[in-house]
Amino acid sequence: MVHRQLIADLTLLLVVIVWGATFVMVQDAIQEWPVFAFLALRFAIATAAFAPIFLWRRMRSGSTANHEDTKAQSRILIPAIVIGLVLGASYAFQTVGLLYTTPAKTGFITGLNVILVPVGAALFLRQRAGAPVILGVLLATIGLALLSLNDDLSIGFGDFLVFICAIAVAAQILLVARYAPQVSPFRLAAIQIATMAVACAIISLIFEVPAGLPPLSGNVLFAAVFTGLLATTFAFTAQAWAQRFTSASHIALLYTLEPVTAALFSYLLIGEILTLRALIGCALILVGMLAAELGSLWLAARRKRVVFNEALPVLSE
Repeated sequence: MVHRQLIADLTLLLVVIVWGATFVMVQDAIQEWPVFAFLALRFAIATAAFAPIFLWRRMRSGSTANHEDTKAQSRILIPAIVIGLVLGASYAFQTVGLLYTTPAKTGFITGLNVILVPVGAALFLRQRAGAPVILGVLLATIGLALLSLNDDLSIGFGDFLVFICAIAVAAQILLVARYAPQVSPFRLAAIQIATMAVACAIISLIFEVPAGLPPLSGNVLFAAVFTGLLATTFAFTAQAWAQRFTSASHIALLYTLEPVTAALFSYLLIGEILTLRALIGCALILVGMLAAELGSLWLAARRKRVVFNEALPVLSE
């Protein structure tokens, strides 16, 4: 079991590194190609890669699936499409935001979804937000202000778009938490990706294609293949597998490394250097994310221990 957990943690770490590497790549690609045309190409490649895996899994489980199971899967179709549209909106806001802000800042602002999820759960699902979440929100809010506010206290347009992306990602996570128990995570991921491909293609056909698309360069094609196969198909599949063998605390810690890897690749590939104020903001966001996630997990584990101890029989001497 320990061996499997180590492999699962390393797999998720690889996913985080891949995600961090995509910010600079996508920013370069959308300088040459329209945003929704690029996203449509990316998710079409991911959908095509998912198709044979999806069909193989369907055939393997087809003999054991009963009629009730089939009805349950059909009922999840509409919610899965809605979740795919929300996730597609997050990618759209993030990608457009990259036209106006830097990859490193995009990584850290997107990472705020880690804190927005428990906030959303408290507001809409009436789940109590504990002290670690409140502390994390305060630290992350100060960090976001240091990272994104201009000297006149206005927020940069690109940073604002990426913040909307973080809200959309948090909404998608909450929706998945609501509907995931009714369907396999792999099936849910496949429907989401196919939905994003179709939605982005329709938007591109309406608003971008009539003006004419530039020639498809090797740079754009490489970015679409890399983000489609590795950052989407591989990442979603690896997540679905690895999360069965590792702990929630490990997952939370690994996912907070995404903005760090984004900043690292941004420095290595394009030489982006953040100001001291921005670095302090990034550090506060990261500490806030860790406080909210790991603090909440620690409190939950502590409550379980207390309940367990209280349930133990008292032995008389």
